[in-house]
Amino acid sequence: MAALTMYSTPWCGYCHRLKGQLKRAGIEFTEIDIEQVPGAAELVEKINNGNQTVPTVVFADGSALTNPSLAQVAEKLVA
Repeated sequence: MAALTMYSTPWCGYCHRLKGQLKRAGIEFTEIDIEQVPGAAELVEKINNGNQTVPTVVFADGSALTNPSLAQVAEKLVA
């Protein structure tokens, strides 16, 4: 099971960067394209005060980080 879910878009440079960093670090994640998956954009808006800001990362405990660094993701996973 993936440690986190990353909400993204195919054209987002920040998303591409974080995906690459997560893969290199061996951190499993599920990616959801907010432009293709019904309800995903609305979830991202709810997390980000009405904004469709990506990448938005949601952890198993329900907490979320918006446009986090790899270090922030790793820190959250060990906390």
